[in-house]
Amino acid sequence: MKQDYFREAPPIIQEFLGYMNNVRGRSDLSVDEYYRDLRTFFRFIIKEKGMAPKDAEIDDIDISCVDLELIKEISFTDILLFLNYCQSDRGNSAATRARKTSSLKTFFHYLTVKVNKLTYNPTEALDSPKKPKMLPKYLTLEESLQLLEAIDGANKERDYCMMIFFLNCGMRISELCGINLSDINSEYMLKIRGKGNKERILYLNDACVDALTQYLKVRPVDGVRDKNALFISRKNCRITPKGVQYVLERYLKKIGLDGQGYSPHKLRHTAATLMYQKGGVDIRTLQAILGHSNLGTTQIYTHVADEQVIAGLKANPLAKTKAKKTKE
Repeated sequence: MKQDYFREAPPIIQEFLGYMNNVRGRSDLSVDEYYRDLRTFFRFIIKEKGMAPKDAEIDDIDISCVDLELIKEISFTDILLFLNYCQSDRGNSAATRARKTSSLKTFFHYLTVKVNKLTYNPTEALDSPKKPKMLPKYLTLEESLQLLEAIDGANKERDYCMMIFFLNCGMRISELCGINLSDINSEYMLKIRGKGNKERILYLNDACVDALTQYLKVRPVDGVRDKNALFISRKNCRITPKGVQYVLERYLKKIGLDGQGYSPHKLRHTAATLMYQKGGVDIRTLQAILGHSNLGTTQIYTHVADEQVIAGLKANPLAKTKAKKTKE
C-alpha cells in the first residue's frame, strides 16, 4: 500500500484501506480510488456540517478529524446530497458517481459487518446511478496501422513496443506499466497482474516478440532505479500511466486523431474489437485474454460494425425482392 495513505488518512480510513489491500487483495490502484472517493466524501461532509471555514475550497479541506463519532452522524440524506453535489458541482458522470457509490457502500459495509463498529449502514438502501450503455470507442484497423507507422524519435523502440502490446494483447494501462522483465519467460509467455491482483498468462504473438526484441536491445540498464521494470521512462524509472498517456497523445496528434477522446484504454477496446470482428476470436477466449471476471463485461465487444450490418442486410435472400407492379 502506498505510504501516502498512512500519512494523510485518519486511522479509521487507514484501517479500511489496509483491509481492502492486505485482506481482500485489492490492487494499489483500487485502494487509491477508495481513498480518493472517501476523501472527497468526507471533505463534503465536513463542509456541510460547518466544520470548515465557509470560504474554504472543498479540495483543500483536511479530513484528519474524521472519526467514528462523526461517521455515526452520517445519514442516508447526507449520502444523497453528496451524490447530487458530485453531479451538479463536480460534473461527475454516471460512471464516476457509480464508482463513488460503490466505494461508500464498501466502506460502510466494512464498518457494520466486518468490524461491527456501526449498527446503522446509511448506504444499505442506496441504489447505484444507472450508467448509460455505450459502445466502446476504438481505432479502426487502418487507424491502428497509421498510429504504429507514426512512431519515431529517441524512444521509438519503447513506444512501438508499448503500442504493439496494447493493440495485440488488449491489456490495461496499469497492467502494461506493471510488467517486469521477470514476467516474461523464454517461451514468450507473459504473466499479467490484473484487477484485484488476479494473474493471467498471455502468449506474445510474433509482432509482440519482434517489438520486444528490438526494444530490449536499447532498453536502458545503467542508472535505472527499478531494474526489473520492462518499460523505462526518460527519468530512468518505471514508466507511469501518465507517461504512457503523454506518449500516445503525441502520436495521435501526429496522425490527426488528437482531441477525439482516444486513450490507452481505448487501445484495449481496439484490440478486443479487432480480435472479435476481424480475427474471429470467440467471446470466451476474448474474456480470458482481457481478464474479465464476468462474460457480460466482454459482450460489449460483440457490437457489429456498420459495414457488417449493411453487408448482412444485403445478403438476405429477400434483399432484391420487389413488389409486382399493378396493371394500369
